[in-house]
Amino acid sequence: MYASNVRDENGDSFIPASQRPDGTWRKARRVKEGYVPQEEVPLYESKGKQFANRVTKPVTALPSGHVAHQSIPGLFILDDKEKSKNKKKTKNVEEISKNLEQVKLNESSNAKVQSKTNKSDAKVKTETKTAKTETKVQKSSATEANNQTTDPAKRLKNLKKRLREVEALEEKLKNGQIAKPEPDQLTKIQRKNDLLMQIRELEKLV
Repeated sequence: MYASNVRDENGDSFIPASQRPDGTWRKARRVKEGYVPQEEVPLYESKGKQFANRVTKPVTALPSGHVAHQSIPGLFILDDKEKSKNKKKTKNVEEISKNLEQVKLNESSNAKVQSKTNKSDAKVKTETKTAKTETKVQKSSATEANNQTTDPAKRLKNLKKRLREVEALEEKLKNGQIAKPEPDQLTKIQRKNDLLMQIRELEKLV
């Protein structure tokens, strides 16, 4: 250890001559209060280094399953059988984790495939409905075209028949024979003027 600081007559602090650990002597010198020679300052060691130094100390072999009485707390020496059991448990846990990950991947891929299939089915259904609608429109257009190309005399006869039905329906409504007419009956009555116009045009052609 270094010598304690002393004060001279003027009150200055200095270290008196002292012997170093290697046997040599150092001269007295003036210093500040609390000064410690560099070679006597303890070296700083991190916690990791201190722990490593404790680990490197020899461990006394103890019977299997006993706690070792040394500086490392909680050190427990296991025999080979217990070590092998722990290794097997670790492997089993790793295998289970891998299997679970594989199952999750399979479920995710199946969900994607199912989603694509549902979208494809919906697209096919939409296209089918569109095709059916177009077919109906085409049939309706063809029917109208056929009606237009039919003999004017036959068309005139049919229109007059429909007109008579409409007039008979109006007569029943006036007489109170029909209290609540159905929507189809009202539609027929509303189309009376259209029937009259078509009849007049056909009468010009016949």
